[in-house]
Amino acid sequence: MRYNNYRGKKKRGGGGGKKWLAALLALVILGVLCFAGLEACIGLHSRDRMAGEPRVMVIFGCQMRRDGPSILLRDRLDKALEYLGDHPDMKIIVTGGKGDDEHVSEAQGMYDYLTAHGVDGSLIYLEDQSHNTWQNINNTFDLMEREGWSLTDDVLLVSSGFHLARIEMLWDRVRTGRLTGEAYKDQYISTLAAPCTHVPSRVQMFFREPLALVKSFLFDR
Repeated sequence: MRYNNYRGKKKRGGGGGKKWLAALLALVILGVLCFAGLEACIGLHSRDRMAGEPRVMVIFGCQMRRDGPSILLRDRLDKALEYLGDHPDMKIIVTGGKGDDEHVSEAQGMYDYLTAHGVDGSLIYLEDQSHNTWQNINNTFDLMEREGWSLTDDVLLVSSGFHLARIEMLWDRVRTGRLTGEAYKDQYISTLAAPCTHVPSRVQMFFREPLALVKSFLFDR
């Protein structure tokens, strides 16, 4: 009597699941590397940097509350005040419109805060129509043109450190589009990186800002 050894049918396609898993793992690793690269870029720009002789300070807005500027916005204003203490005659643009949950525009709130801390109100110009960073910058250039200022004047950009990479990218994009020839190279850009003392906001921006940077790179034009 002969016995046939039954080994069962050979399973087909068993390696397909492993390939999908490997592909998924590769995507996760790529995503982590991209995120780390974006965070490195943000970190690289999160610092004070002085170039040329700034003549115009631009302070970027953040949420206004009933009792005054939010912690993030107050951090930015206090950082600006430190510099203005040694440069009291500098022209200042405060930029930010009024959100649905705000009782005044961010620009007006910043004006009130700065003047309450001794800054000459005649040196402060309000850009109070914008609702995002792209509009902040375009409207700031419009204001400078209306006032008859040179668009090649050296500028000092003030915001939270995590925000500056996006600001510098968009600022360069706007000035390149508005200045003919090589004129845009005549403008030096300096930055003041305000600390982020509100820990929940710091955690939130750690995850949000890389995505905002990609969005602005792709769509803000």
